[in-house]
Amino acid sequence: MLRFFYRPKEEKDMKKYFVVSDHHFYHKNIIEYEGRPFLDLNHMHGEIIKNHNGVVGKNDVVFFLGDVSFSNKENTEKLIKKMGGKKILIMGNHDTRSRKWYLDVGFDEVISYPIIYNKFFILSHEPVYLNNTMPYVNIHGHIHGQNMENKHYVNVSLEQIKYTPILLTEIVNRFKMEELE
Repeated sequence: MLRFFYRPKEEKDMKKYFVVSDHHFYHKNIIEYEGRPFLDLNHMHGEIIKNHNGVVGKNDVVFFLGDVSFSNKENTEKLIKKMGGKKILIMGNHDTRSRKWYLDVGFDEVISYPIIYNKFFILSHEPVYLNNTMPYVNIHGHIHGQNMENKHYVNVSLEQIKYTPILLTEIVNRFKMEELE
């Protein structure tokens, strides 16, 4: 199910919107599985939080596109609450706890299905089916170091975006430029 959700205001809004996916906090094996450049979990957590807070301001909005943490409530809350901005979780396949659990650990909103951002961008954890005639772009995670072979997809798994949330306007502008070509 898709629903219309966020439509950003003019640039003067001052609020920035970011997307990021697949933090996999407390998932020790993700470092090896995906070749993440971290020595251990503490190093990974510290770098991801430092990168996040280096770009996300207090009033900014961050869409987390799933697979946040593999640990308990207390450990997860410690990390999520260190991260700036308004945090919106679009649940992934590893986000198996209740909406309330994720709200309790520090998310401002929790959504269990893909949403449409600005009438054109589908934000989801896993890639959603789009054929070449559909006028949408799917911003997703889930596939980590891989990419879909179709320009309608943008993978924002941490491995793809230098472990730093990416501005939605950067993605939007990329597609505006392609329209002009």
